[in-house]
Amino acid sequence: MPRNNAISLPCFHDVWGAVLLVLVVLCIPGSAAVVIDDVLVSLSSLDLTKMKQGWGRPQIDQSITSKPLTIGGQVFEHGVGSHADSVFSIQLDGQAGRFTATVGVDDGAGARGSLVFQVYLDGSLSFDSGVMHGGDPAKRIDLDLSGVTHMMLLVTSAGDGIDYDHANWAAANFHISAGSNLPVALDYPPRESPMIITPKPGPVPAINGPRLFGVRPGHPFVYRIPCTGTRPIVFAVDGLPDGLVLDPATGVLNGTAPATAGEYDLTLGATNEHGAAERSFTLVVGETLALTPPMGWNSWYIHYDRVTEQDIREAANAMIDSGMADFGYMYVNVDDCWMKQQGDEPYRDTATGAVLCNAKFPDIAGMVDSIHALGLRAGIYTSPGPWTCAGYVGAYEHEAADARQFAEWGFDFLKYDWCSYENVATGDGTARLQRPYRQISEILRTLDRDVVLNLCQYGRGAVWEWGAEVGGQSWRTTGDLGLQQGALLPAFYSIGLRNARHHECAGPGRWNDPDYLMLGWVGSAQNMGEGTPTDLTPNEQYSYMSLWSLMAAPLFLSGDMTKLDAFTLNVLCNAEVIAINQDALGKQGRVMIEDDDHFIMVKEMEDGSVAVGLFNTSEGEQPLTVRWGDIGLSGSCTVRDVWRQEDLGTYADSFSTPKPIRRHGVMLIRVS
Repeated sequence: MPRNNAISLPCFHDVWGAVLLVLVVLCIPGSAAVVIDDVLVSLSSLDLTKMKQGWGRPQIDQSITSKPLTIGGQVFEHGVGSHADSVFSIQLDGQAGRFTATVGVDDGAGARGSLVFQVYLDGSLSFDSGVMHGGDPAKRIDLDLSGVTHMMLLVTSAGDGIDYDHANWAAANFHISAGSNLPVALDYPPRESPMIITPKPGPVPAINGPRLFGVRPGHPFVYRIPCTGTRPIVFAVDGLPDGLVLDPATGVLNGTAPATAGEYDLTLGATNEHGAAERSFTLVVGETLALTPPMGWNSWYIHYDRVTEQDIREAANAMIDSGMADFGYMYVNVDDCWMKQQGDEPYRDTATGAVLCNAKFPDIAGMVDSIHALGLRAGIYTSPGPWTCAGYVGAYEHEAADARQFAEWGFDFLKYDWCSYENVATGDGTARLQRPYRQISEILRTLDRDVVLNLCQYGRGAVWEWGAEVGGQSWRTTGDLGLQQGALLPAFYSIGLRNARHHECAGPGRWNDPDYLMLGWVGSAQNMGEGTPTDLTPNEQYSYMSLWSLMAAPLFLSGDMTKLDAFTLNVLCNAEVIAINQDALGKQGRVMIEDDDHFIMVKEMEDGSVAVGLFNTSEGEQPLTVRWGDIGLSGSCTVRDVWRQEDLGTYADSFSTPKPIRRHGVMLIRVS
């Protein structure tokens, strides 16, 4: 008989079965009243579909590989087999008694597994196993749950990846007092109320965007002055070179760049009934494009193979109507699936050999004209292979014809995706990876318009080291973010931190690209699904935008432009956050401090200030501190809260966050 006269229930896989047994015991006619001090409810009886993990599915009473639960040679009859990284969120009623378990790496992983087990009670770390390896003896957990309303079970890797990280929660039970509620598995991540912290732009004009812009001599130029404030606004430009014309009502600059290379210093002006604003702006006529990271929208993670010309037109209009263009977003890019699909012949124009659009794009040239008329820029997608990643016609053996067609249509940006080129590529090593990109960039240079080239080949061959050499202005450093999964942390953290390693390779005209901003309404990349609201918490969304801005990453939203809500726009459209991304110095932020539960990223700015992101990657809230000496500063420094656009004061030697940073949240500051 268990201690304290507790009834030890069989390992019911339906927790309501456990309750039923207790009720039967208590309600037998004619029986004496029995005081039940303790009832055991097994962890495995909870809804394990809500346990998130890095590989496989949680297993009841067996290891993740469907073998007996075994830790350090000890076999356990009951428990849950899981895999790092994993998280299980559980609601309690404050009256539960205790939680007991025996944890460790399953022996089936051999000596290769390495794990850390943690238990958080109401946000506080209450158990930490330390690093456990395969073959280590099991460790016992025995926690008092009195007054506790929320419990989080975590398993993390020991910093060496999750391979063979087979985790066992063996003999795991809740000791529940009679009359209290049963534990309930909760959805993960936990729900958070959206918090809008970006101040609304005021009525007085404020000119945003980069302070400089690159264009090649004698090429077409379109630029919409990004400006907030109550409309109508009257725009003016001093120092405008011949060949360029300003529409004072819209702020759109149009025409042809000067034929002579050099820096043309302009003064942008904006006036309305509430006031006026001026800003210096340098038009850099030369050979370098994308002097700051490109900003805009891409169709992929919302429209996939459903994309239509109408979707692109609506996105362009929404970029204006939503105010995104007033903060510097300018590219409207169609991704894969605008051309003919395999089997939908003819694929090409018989006279020119140029690729044909599918029926969903009846007037692509007119679409581009409409984008330009708004002062925005248009982007397109293809592959150097015979077929795109989604099975549509690629540019293989028609590269020049397709590039000329893109230029005739008026496109300003090209995403060139490796895809099926793998099947036709020749040569070895880096030269094999470089060949299609070197070829297309040389073709683009012969055209009479600027086309920013984005290399999409998933970071192969250390592309960050040679992407600029072959003519790219940006290059993906990893696989598709939408196809990555994270159990504890959303995938943008791992993708972003991998991208951050290559900070020395970034600069004006050469940007590391960690993929798009999947915010607002997005579709699952796993099945090219219809759009649904992002499952990222509000704090995670602030962290996402902060991380991309600090890394000087291209800022491309890939979500539904017709369903932008106030919270999403508050994340996307903070002028001071974007200014960090668009800083003319072109430094990519680097991680200066990284621990299991936080990291600090630092970005040097043109004006001598430093942007600092303090990221909480733990499952609870915590205060964070940055010491000036750790990030190359000294003495007393002035600190500004970038998201809230508030000066916080002067701090000697260090800065500590005024409040604990919430789970997966960030504080972004500018230090001078």
